[in-house]
Amino acid sequence: MNNYDVAIIGSGPGGYVCAIRCAQLGLKTAIIEKYSTLGGTCLNVGCIPSKALLDSSHQYHDATHKFAAHGINIGTPKVDFKQMIARKQGVVDQMTKGVDFLMKKNKIDIYTGMGSFVDANTLEIAGDKKEKISAKNIIIATGSKPTSFPGMEIDKKRVISSTEALELKEIPKHLIVIGGGVIGLELGSVYQRLGSAVSIVEYAPSVIAGMDASLGKEMGRVLKKQGMKLHLGHKVTSVTTKGKVVTVKAEGKKGEVTLEGDYCLISVGRKPYTDGLNADKAGVKLDDKGRVETNDHLQTNISNIYAIGDVVKGAMLAHKAEEEGVMVAELIAGQKPHINYNLIPGVVYTWPEIACVGQTEEQLKESGIKYKVGQFPFRANGRAVAGMDLDGFVKILADAETDEVLGAHMIGPRVADMISEIALAMEFRASAEDIGRVCHAHPTTSEVTKEAALAATDNRALHS
Repeated sequence: MNNYDVAIIGSGPGGYVCAIRCAQLGLKTAIIEKYSTLGGTCLNVGCIPSKALLDSSHQYHDATHKFAAHGINIGTPKVDFKQMIARKQGVVDQMTKGVDFLMKKNKIDIYTGMGSFVDANTLEIAGDKKEKISAKNIIIATGSKPTSFPGMEIDKKRVISSTEALELKEIPKHLIVIGGGVIGLELGSVYQRLGSAVSIVEYAPSVIAGMDASLGKEMGRVLKKQGMKLHLGHKVTSVTTKGKVVTVKAEGKKGEVTLEGDYCLISVGRKPYTDGLNADKAGVKLDDKGRVETNDHLQTNISNIYAIGDVVKGAMLAHKAEEEGVMVAELIAGQKPHINYNLIPGVVYTWPEIACVGQTEEQLKESGIKYKVGQFPFRANGRAVAGMDLDGFVKILADAETDEVLGAHMIGPRVADMISEIALAMEFRASAEDIGRVCHAHPTTSEVTKEAALAATDNRALHS
């Protein structure tokens, strides 16, 4: 039986990044993955393939809606959906092979098969053959899987999860999306751009209800302008399939709504994946939501076993998992790292994009913290106007007395790349005026951040 300093169950962003950091720190490391390719949900059926399709559909949308205005005449573009899916898979293959290369480069042993606990220091791997390994420290990084509610069971044919939505053989005529969160809006956007009629059914009164209310309001306006049908404040009562027709019934304030489509995407959230882990054999406790219980150091009730990523509490984000993986590796090596969960950015890759970090207005009000707001629109920004991307804004929230930045909420072009400036500023407890006094290149969309910061500083925005 091979012995290791660290064994990691799961090769998603949390698991493989943790493995790399462990190896960098001189720890003999093994990683266990039940599938034949590394990378977990993110690289195989999540972040990466969805962004590939989002980019392809965005290119098509620009060709049909913007090229003529730019003086580019190409006739009527046509979608080769088979090629689009093939390109997506090519991106996935490239990324997963890259992870495999990194494992070999860092001399990390890879085991393929289902990993489960025998005891607190021993794991069994059920692959082509059964084998056991032992480790001084074990890290659970098994991720999450799509969930559904009773009455909307996924059949993987017409009633689908995000996994099947990335592998469709045809563009839906009418895609009904249950859930107006990140996954629902991103995949709904892909197919809406490609010509599908898309209807969003959301229980909350707004899309992306977990983010700052101003973002949901603006996104809802933009989605309607793009042609999506939004049924907000509606509770789904039934999802039935007959042949190629899916019927969704939902109750709202004005009564029942009945929708018929050829596909229905269930995107009501994800749940921790601990199936087959046999955590009880190691004595590891799970909470009432199926998550692995951990302390502030991501240590379970068994001192040599840790858990990271979607399988523990907190936002289910790949970059959160990566940070947790690095932190656990460094803790095991005797270092003293930290994570400020308030500074983990959230992003929605629709167009316009949505990004946020820190606290929302609603959270600040609930906490009784006095704050001030600086907001600036993209339609007043030269780069955004040149690119025909006029929707959205940047909003910065700062402490009313100290001017320290408490949060930022953005919707607009490339805000996914802009939010890190605010996260960095908040890490060093910068004020809104600090950001406003930084020279931002012109013309760039990042100038909207500067203007919003100045607006929060005694209403000093220069171009409003």
